[in-house]
Amino acid sequence: MEDDKKKTENTSHPFSLHAKVLDKIKQGMDADSLKDSFISNLLFSIAKDQFTATDYDLFLSLAFVIRERLMERWIKTQQIYHQKLCKRVYYLSLEYLTGRNLGNAVINLGLEQDVEKGIGELGLKLEELRDQELDAGLGNGGLGRLAACFLDSMATLQIPCHGYGIRYEYGIFNQAIVNGYQMENPDTWLRLRNPWEIGRPEFTFTVKFGGRVEQYHDHKGLLRYKWVDTQDVLAMPYDTPIPGYQNSIVNTLRLWSSKATNEFNLDYFNHGDYLKAISEKFESENISKVLYPNDNNFSGRELRFKQQYFFVSASLQDILRRFKRHSNDFLEIPDQMAIQLNDTHPSIAIPEFMRLLVDEEKLPWEDAWEITVHTFAYTNHTLMPEALETWPVTLFEKLLPRHLQIIFEINHRFLKQVAMKYPGNNDKLRDMSLIEEGNEKKVRMAYLSIIGGHSTNGVAALHTKLLKSTFFNHFYNMFPERFNNKTNGITQRRWLKKCNPELSNLISSKIGEDWVTDLYQLKKILPFTEDNDFIKKWIKVKNINKQKLAELVDKELSIQINPQSMYDVQVKRIHEYKRQLLLLLYAVHRYTQIKASPGSNWVPRTIFFGGKAAPGYFMAKLIIKLIHSVGEVINYDPEVQDKLKVIFLPNYRVSLAEKIIPASDLSEQISTAGKEASGTGNMKFALNGALTMGTMDGANIEILEEVGEDNIFIFGLKAHEIEALKKKGYHPGDFIKKSPSLHNILHLIECGFFSLGNADLFKAIIQSLREWDTFMLMADFESYVEIQEKADLLYKDPVAWTKKCITNVANMGKFSSDRTILEYVKDIWKVKPVKV
Repeated sequence: MEDDKKKTENTSHPFSLHAKVLDKIKQGMDADSLKDSFISNLLFSIAKDQFTATDYDLFLSLAFVIRERLMERWIKTQQIYHQKLCKRVYYLSLEYLTGRNLGNAVINLGLEQDVEKGIGELGLKLEELRDQELDAGLGNGGLGRLAACFLDSMATLQIPCHGYGIRYEYGIFNQAIVNGYQMENPDTWLRLRNPWEIGRPEFTFTVKFGGRVEQYHDHKGLLRYKWVDTQDVLAMPYDTPIPGYQNSIVNTLRLWSSKATNEFNLDYFNHGDYLKAISEKFESENISKVLYPNDNNFSGRELRFKQQYFFVSASLQDILRRFKRHSNDFLEIPDQMAIQLNDTHPSIAIPEFMRLLVDEEKLPWEDAWEITVHTFAYTNHTLMPEALETWPVTLFEKLLPRHLQIIFEINHRFLKQVAMKYPGNNDKLRDMSLIEEGNEKKVRMAYLSIIGGHSTNGVAALHTKLLKSTFFNHFYNMFPERFNNKTNGITQRRWLKKCNPELSNLISSKIGEDWVTDLYQLKKILPFTEDNDFIKKWIKVKNINKQKLAELVDKELSIQINPQSMYDVQVKRIHEYKRQLLLLLYAVHRYTQIKASPGSNWVPRTIFFGGKAAPGYFMAKLIIKLIHSVGEVINYDPEVQDKLKVIFLPNYRVSLAEKIIPASDLSEQISTAGKEASGTGNMKFALNGALTMGTMDGANIEILEEVGEDNIFIFGLKAHEIEALKKKGYHPGDFIKKSPSLHNILHLIECGFFSLGNADLFKAIIQSLREWDTFMLMADFESYVEIQEKADLLYKDPVAWTKKCITNVANMGKFSSDRTILEYVKDIWKVKPVKV
């Protein structure tokens, strides 16, 4: 009997011994467990040993170690969301610029020291393995990076959230510079295996295009619509875990990949037409092939349109699938979900949700519309009219005929409301219609987002004010309660703790680590502006970061820069309104001043540029060429030496930003006032102790309010002054005549001084500045030079400069994406945190 009892005890849980082993290998958080797990993954997951493993294999092995620690938390998080039937946020974004995941996951799991120790015993370094990871470049700039910050904040704040987007096979292009010109190379970020994603083929959905619409009457005699004879594409999801900061929450980013309904047509194949046999597969899978196809031609625009509908349709089908697991009462939807549209790209979600509710679920139109409006919210990210998307009606007719019918019906009902509010005002009807009349009728997608949701928010105070007073003024007057501001933010976990560990450790040594989850805690370092020892340590940290960047420049570009020089930095997407050209004109001005008086006591300065130009954006690409041409002259002029350098850092991306930002002294945020919606680069630089050189634009205004006017360099015309000047009649030539320096700078460029005598090379740039100067560079130039001289003067006093840097960092609490998300939660989403 005793033996039988023992036998029963030993066999009642046949996997108990293995579970204990697995608990240590797969879940142990100490250094020894992490080391054992690393060795196990290298051997059993990658099939390599220490002799055959490449550097990327070693990164993969560590990534699998960290992923294993996320898995149980990930599953548990989703289980609790289902058990509690909690309201969830669904964040729809066409872009996610997540960058590298390994370092962020290690920090959020609280494993930095144990990982360092564990792999250190194997002769490896965490920083070197992190550098092996390829950036997930699934975004173009600020929009995608904001989405990534928001996901991090929602997980950290325990907000039930799912992000949805596209798993682009090729992300934002890799930028190479050849003879000063930008060349675009494919970003094959998936070629070496992505260790973070989990394919979920069981949740594949069908997405339809084309076809026609049939009318029929259901069994109740009600008129119904059926979308038939469509060309179908499959959407297969890949999930990436999004861990919160040391709280056991792991949310999900679900990205869709397009697949053909048939791998190949066997009939064509059997008849010898091999290309035709697989053409359907190629055409279907093109949808998720590349981020931002060139939209200078119709096929590029059509593909972009398909991308937007593809991910929206798959996401909404998935959202409703999850909802229907617990309820068939669709009136409960607004209590169970909040769907946020990140800019106008996903705005086709409004008619698609209506189609799913009315056509597929058979809801009455009125109920479906009520549900839709109370479920959706829209974030606008731009003040540039050309970025407020419109799509030709003919494109809808070709690809989404049922959605066009739904949009016409929404417009018809909405214009009835407008007519009741403004009787007899046909101008209002025209201006507020979803359909833009003209030679080619177009659907105004931003208007659709406003009408179809209960909230429209801007992303900085000035931006929201301008939205309400200009672009969307009619809608603001119609629905004032729907408009609100949510100033953007950044996650301090990545943009201080991860990217600037030396500064993070210095701050934490004085005030503890509460700032990692409550950025307002940085206020506690303000008293240390009077602590000479703290100031010395701060300067030492900055110099370490500057030396690292100097070594990177030497390695990548073979240019030696002076680490003691002021690092003056403008890194962001290349666009005329962001005014990289203004900083370049100042570089030429400074060059001519140094040449005129080389023996003067110049503050040495290294001016950094970085950013990608859209492949079809001629002027932006020409600006990159001019930057290089100017740099070629300045950097190799023996009379200038290290007094001035102009550096262009190629292939700007998240991982490169993490190296540049901690080293920067001066942050150039110099867009034309009223053009930048918010900007988040300004926040990242200020959080890392760079002083802002900026216009009264976007979030610069709010940074000024937080840090005080004595701790920021502000110049240039304000938005209302620009509008007044335009109404009066802006003539850039008037400003050029008043400025001998400006006249000389333009002459040097147009006579070929920077282009080996080729006077025509930069003719387009000079012509634009002299004749129309859309973004007011000439009007702001003298003010810019004046404020730059003030920056020079301050930089000569390292202690005074550093005190202002510390003051900036101390007052960055408002600019955490945690604060932004809490405002969304309170004012728009009405969701509650869920503990795991």
